[in-house]
Amino acid sequence: MMAHDAPCRERPMLTFRQLFDPQSSTYTYLLADKSGDAVLIDPVFEQVRRDAALIGELGLTLRWTIETHVHADHVTGAWMLKQRLGSQIALSTHSGAEGADRYVEPGDRITFGPRYLTVRATPGHTNGCVTYVLDDESVAFTGDCLLVRGCGRTDFQEGDSRTLYQAIHQQIFTLPAECLLYPAHDYRGIPCTSVAEERRFNPRIGGDLSETDFVGYMSNLNLPHPKQIDVAVPANLACGKPAVSTLAQNDPTWAPLAFTFAGFWEVQPHWVEEHLNDVLVVDVREPDEFDGPLGHIRGALLAPLGGLATEASGIPKDKPIVTVCRAGGRSAQAINILQKAGFTDVANLAGGMLRWRADGLSVEGGRQ
Repeated sequence: MMAHDAPCRERPMLTFRQLFDPQSSTYTYLLADKSGDAVLIDPVFEQVRRDAALIGELGLTLRWTIETHVHADHVTGAWMLKQRLGSQIALSTHSGAEGADRYVEPGDRITFGPRYLTVRATPGHTNGCVTYVLDDESVAFTGDCLLVRGCGRTDFQEGDSRTLYQAIHQQIFTLPAECLLYPAHDYRGIPCTSVAEERRFNPRIGGDLSETDFVGYMSNLNLPHPKQIDVAVPANLACGKPAVSTLAQNDPTWAPLAFTFAGFWEVQPHWVEEHLNDVLVVDVREPDEFDGPLGHIRGALLAPLGGLATEASGIPKDKPIVTVCRAGGRSAQAINILQKAGFTDVANLAGGMLRWRADGLSVEGGRQ
């Protein structure tokens, strides 16, 4: 799970996050208006839990998942997010996909709050490739059509080099020079580019390169086919709906848990107090804290974080474990340690002992 810091910023009245799937080198983009309405561009199936956690933590409502094209290197998370969050799916009319809630044409708008993305047709990599342009033309999401100092391949999925050349020049290079371009993929860790940069520096299609030059360049790439193409394309033609339902995604069911964007499960204090006999509370604070002013939870096992890795083998595995510390930071680290030691049903106590005491829940010791 990765997120790039540089473009992870707030634009005026707009929340913007660029997320990354390292397996397929795919960028996923989250945009939200100040109203909380959000849109997610090019979600990845394996990252649905991560994306849903971020959307939940930011208090957003996901209105749309939208695709720049039918991907050949990963399966979209659109269908799964629709089941989890109630979002709708949109992609090009010319994609050939089934199961979307909306099929877009050039000039259509995808709205989120009062903001919107305008659809521009940019075929050539596939027939259904589109570029989404933010309403003020400050940002565009180019999918696989135009990459950072590159472009999408044209040797499969209805690819056509001449069509791609015309699409880039007519639909992307006509945007304002300062317009930032965010691609669907990058393999060198470069988060974005601009219209001006690509017009000048793109070695395939920038500068004075003609359409004939471009066709010759693309004809001699000799790239291997994507490893996931036989799985990804059929799945994406169904908007990511699996042949067998995997809605649960192996989510634990022993408690009403919430998955955090940091990558671990959390459980709320009131549920823990009501189910103390059904879980093992592992307190990873130091002994003086355990017996200090905050007190400790009844029946909690003291296992300071510093020695947890070596002591983990002695912790019973007959019950799910809830880790706890002062505020929730060390106990989150403890989850990783316990998982490496073979524990599967582990969750962090949300807010730690500070939250427990603030909620007025019972403690042993401490200041009453």
